[in-house]
Amino acid sequence: MSDQPKNNYLLPIILSLLLAIGMYAGFFLNTVETRSTGDIQKLEDILTLLDQNYVDKVDKDAIFEETISDMLHKLDPHSNYISAKDMKSVNESIEGQFGGVGIRFLLLRDTICVTNIIANSPSYYAGIKAGDKIIKVNGKKMYGKGMTNEKVLATLKGQPGTKLQVTILHNKKLRTIALERGIIPLLSIPCAYMIDKQTGYILISEFSQVTSQEFYQASSKLLAKGMTKLVLDLRNNPGGVMSSAIEIADAFLAKNNMILKSKGKNEGLKTYYSTAGGHLEKTKLVVLINAHSASASEILAGAIQDNDRGIIVGRRSYGKGLIQKDEVLRDGSNLRITIARYYTPSGRCIQRSYKGGYDAYMRDEERTIRNEYFKPDSSIFVDSLKFKTKKGRIVYGGGGIMPDVFVPGDTSGTSFYLTELQMSGAPRAFAFDFMQANRGKWSTANDFVQTFEVSDDLLKRFLNFAQKDFKVQKDPAGIATSKTLIKQILKAEIASQNWTEEGYYRVLNPFDKELMKALKSFK
Repeated sequence: MSDQPKNNYLLPIILSLLLAIGMYAGFFLNTVETRSTGDIQKLEDILTLLDQNYVDKVDKDAIFEETISDMLHKLDPHSNYISAKDMKSVNESIEGQFGGVGIRFLLLRDTICVTNIIANSPSYYAGIKAGDKIIKVNGKKMYGKGMTNEKVLATLKGQPGTKLQVTILHNKKLRTIALERGIIPLLSIPCAYMIDKQTGYILISEFSQVTSQEFYQASSKLLAKGMTKLVLDLRNNPGGVMSSAIEIADAFLAKNNMILKSKGKNEGLKTYYSTAGGHLEKTKLVVLINAHSASASEILAGAIQDNDRGIIVGRRSYGKGLIQKDEVLRDGSNLRITIARYYTPSGRCIQRSYKGGYDAYMRDEERTIRNEYFKPDSSIFVDSLKFKTKKGRIVYGGGGIMPDVFVPGDTSGTSFYLTELQMSGAPRAFAFDFMQANRGKWSTANDFVQTFEVSDDLLKRFLNFAQKDFKVQKDPAGIATSKTLIKQILKAEIASQNWTEEGYYRVLNPFDKELMKALKSFK
């Protein structure tokens, strides 16, 4: 032990003091004038001691920010601190837009490969095409080892109206194009299409400030195509802007149906009701949810279920029944504070317990222990958690929205080899190369889905590609188990090269057992 620094005995004391001071640090960030200079100096002294005495290099700012987060998480798991550098991406998600040039790309063989062009974007009007490769930006080389997605995004994104020059490789010829960054939409509804002549499908990936507008446009187009039934897919939707969820619920409900009620110590009681004239009031509805459907997703699903407006299919949702408010601090960072609990129309607070602490809550240990992926949690079906919908059907609280129709998870055809293939990025890279030689061969996504199949020969070429370029060693047992799924995923990735997420889901949805159950639920 003689080689250990003698001042290490200070570390436990320093960390304990730092945590104690951190318990109230967040509360004086906005009112620093009213705090004694002694308190502020004490915190600075502790951070300085760490900087001067700790065995390794200390990032004082990072420790300070982590301490604030730890303090907030002791209140509840959803109160949070967001640093100034992270607020930009958070705001983009909330606002549903960012400044950029309007391309989707893939880093393949250390080169930026354009996979899709966003309609009406600067790149679209400049004539950049899917399949082009970006070689330079403002004269600076943008290929080779060390190129990352983060570097590409940092270079291409920027304030709308700012200019840059992009050198692209198109059909083996270099071309330099002047671009002016514009406002690029971050679509929260990446897929909306007609499954059959009467049934529409809309996937909402998150809720931003413009999601309800996107939803109105997407659903109106489907109505014009003859939609009388809709599958609304909220699976894996983490939530977002509450007002968008309320507005979408309003589209399905007749006037004066309760959508949501919220209550907080300083917020009082607020109740939200539907208005007249919802354009989907007559449309039959099934909503898909799972364990990763949270927050605004649960508000929407709860309003539909409690008003007996549609059928909820899938597995129990996440269980987030708390409402947060953002307070911007002086340095541009953000304090996200829980201000209220919300209740579904039947009176349910669907927030699951967080008495076990932040880490246990985030791991959702109870759900794992009870194996809810394959069967409903029977402990929820008790009288103390029982509520009634508008028509008297029994629904339960206990954390999350319990679906009307439970669908066990499907693990058939899965393998470690399949997981390794997907995580490697090989399917998307192979799909890019394949589409380079086949662009324009199919006129529509539906045409592609109906006429193209992944042959055994193409599968073999892909597996060889994955082994050579992505170091995914072939596993005969895994290939035998997952052959059908690998073909489906490869076909979906090829479709996405031309038709983005809509192409991807058009390929996979016919094999989605939860979606198939949703379609049967209309009967």
